[in-house]
Amino acid sequence: MTTQSAAIPAFKQASAGPALTASLLVTLIAAVTIAGAWFFQLVLEILPCPLCLEQRYAYYLAIPLGALTALAARSGAPRPLLLAGLAILTLATLANAGLGTYHAGVEWGFWKGPTDCSGPVVNLGSAADLLSKLDTVKVVRCDEVQWRFLGLSLAGYNVLISLLMAAIAAWGFVRTTKR
Repeated sequence: MTTQSAAIPAFKQASAGPALTASLLVTLIAAVTIAGAWFFQLVLEILPCPLCLEQRYAYYLAIPLGALTALAARSGAPRPLLLAGLAILTLATLANAGLGTYHAGVEWGFWKGPTDCSGPVVNLGSAADLLSKLDTVKVVRCDEVQWRFLGLSLAGYNVLISLLMAAIAAWGFVRTTKR
């Protein structure tokens, strides 16, 4: 029996163990976190600023990618495929931790944030437009914290959660390379 996975050692099937565990954990954490973000927004009416919305992108990537990586691990996919999925999860969550750190720094006043959510309002338009917009628009500033728990804002918690997900994905990557 000669299959491609038997003929090429680098493409031998990886054990589902660490890749499956890591990708399932990252998927679960990402899903719970994004559900929490939507709960804060829709139920508690803590509206997200533009930086908050950008931080959600990593979770929107991690949920389907983590699920696909878990399915691939469960079905005995080649090791390079599992490593690629885990590497992307690691890099995406690390990048999100960086974005969360930037946002937390903006909130603490360590550096300036983007002008679209922390700078001065420049163009208000005509007076008639302004009055009609005031009834429908709520500006959420990136440099004003709307909620804190134990001294951390939601951006701070995003950093911790993203670092946890990155550590889990990196653990899965390292353990899968050793098998």
